Amino acid sequence: MIEVEQLTQQYGARTAIQDLTFRVEAGEILGFLGPNGAGKTTTLRILAAAQPASRGTARIAGWDVHQQAQVVRQQIGYLPEIPPLYPEMTVQAYLSFVARLKGVVAGDRPQRLATTLQRCGLSDRAQTPIRKLSKGYRQRVGLAQAIVHDPPVILLDEPTVGLDPRQLQEVRSLIRSLAGEKTVIFSSHILSEVSQVSDRVVILDQGRLVTTMATQDLLDPGGWHYRLEVSGDRDPLAVLQHLAGVQSVQVQAQIGDRWVLSLASQPDQELGATLAQTLQQQGFQLWELRRDRPSLEDIFLRLTAPAQRNQPEEPAE
Repeated sequence: MIEVEQLTQQYGARTAIQDLTFRVEAGEILGFLGPNGAGKTTTLRILAAAQPASRGTARIAGWDVHQQAQVVRQQIGYLPEIPPLYPEMTVQAYLSFVARLKGVVAGDRPQRLATTLQRCGLSDRAQTPIRKLSKGYRQRVGLAQAIVHDPPVILLDEPTVGLDPRQLQEVRSLIRSLAGEKTVIFSSHILSEVSQVSDRVVILDQGRLVTTMATQDLLDPGGWHYRLEVSGDRDPLAVLQHLAGVQSVQVQAQIGDRWVLSLASQPDQELGATLAQTLQQQGFQLWELRRDRPSLEDIFLRLTAPAQRNQPEEPAE
């Protein structure tokens, strides 16, 4: 349904995305995950035929998003991070306006509006001016304008940002209800959000594709996470990062000769005894060694920042 090959976008000397290649199957919900600035919004804008790519190709339902942009726009519903709303219009008037722009014929509009209002929980707000709606309801209107013309493909850029817990659950449920019926790309910088909605994830960092995998595989990496606090007269990373069974090591803090480290093991590798023995043999004082399963945040940081795994975090300003 969606095919992306070697997609690249440059703004002068800055490369926003580079050589992205992935595909999304019909009826699949794809989580588009990455830190702020990873290139998610740029990619979605290109797929929505809102801007051309510097090079590479993207096709939706076989249509080239650049060469056949007008056809592509009829095939998609697009919710940018800031919904394109008209505050003085009522919800129903706005959605009727969007439906007309999207080519919904006059005879079909009343049913499409009623269905969309009901699906997005907006039936009782149909005659309310958009400017009087809460953040959560405005986001629902944004989702409604993306689906009012019943497109086969829906692109959602950070649709849950700024919502309270109840609103989050409602938006998640709405997106999840589209599974199998629509092809959806749902972007976020929050792993827990993507994990509750998507079938599969594509992870970006600094404009490059880091990995793509089934959501369940992402959430069950099989390894352990360790927190270590050690002291010594040299860098413990030189000892730990090449140890058999170690997948990644990050420095969390360093004060003088004392280090706090986060270490992830490879799947099915229990390294507690090995870590303690190795550090003591190498002359380090081990103050703390704690093991648990990696959190969602640990997984996300490990996948999106491999180049920084040997660097201490920047101090907060």
